[in-house]
Amino acid sequence: MDSGTGAGTGEQRVGSVVVADDEPMVRRGLRVFVEAGGEFRVVAEAADGREAVAAVRAHRPDILLLDVRMPRMNGLEATAELRAAQDPVDTRIVVMTTFGLDEYVEQALALGADGFLLKDTPPDALLDALRAVRDGNAALSPRVLRHVLDTFRSPAAGQGREVRARLDALSPRESEVLALVAEGLSNQEIGVRLHMAETTVKAHVSHMLNKLGAANRVQLAVLAHTAGPPQAGPPR
Repeated sequence: MDSGTGAGTGEQRVGSVVVADDEPMVRRGLRVFVEAGGEFRVVAEAADGREAVAAVRAHRPDILLLDVRMPRMNGLEATAELRAAQDPVDTRIVVMTTFGLDEYVEQALALGADGFLLKDTPPDALLDALRAVRDGNAALSPRVLRHVLDTFRSPAAGQGREVRARLDALSPRESEVLALVAEGLSNQEIGVRLHMAETTVKAHVSHMLNKLGAANRVQLAVLAHTAGPPQAGPPR
């Protein structure tokens, strides 16, 4: 997947997107919204999960915009296949649904989706979400974000202790970055808050993903909320 700025121009190149939904009219509408600002181009459409997986492997797009409920292979199954360890792709995956949150949100994020939006997300918010995942940030509808945080705000005591033990592997600076990731701040916003370059923030996030075995920054945020507030103890 080729991402970044145009060579020597300093301009953000046009991002590539695959749109997967079993309703032709929905796909057509998403294409219009995605391409409206000229920042993104739809390189392929898919009517089910199998077509979505094939399109991603063929085009290696920056982003896959993926419906949950589709024939042959649903969006969760497609996400799992694209994130499979034997042949993973680095395409960002944004899952969309019109249905209830609980089951789909938790499964999608656990499988490694980079964002979860409701289909009634306004066009401007959809473009904001695409920009966010393109830049390595998370994309969650406000209702989805509230659900995720509420789900993990009061974990069982044993679970919180287990996650806090995992977080001990982080450096003090990484812990500061993680706390701001958990607040939903972007890499740029974290850089401003901590007075560091955005590239340095990205490096810290990458190191944390490796150390904690997390698929993306959404899972990092979930870990931070599951761990709960820092526990009193001797300085590290």
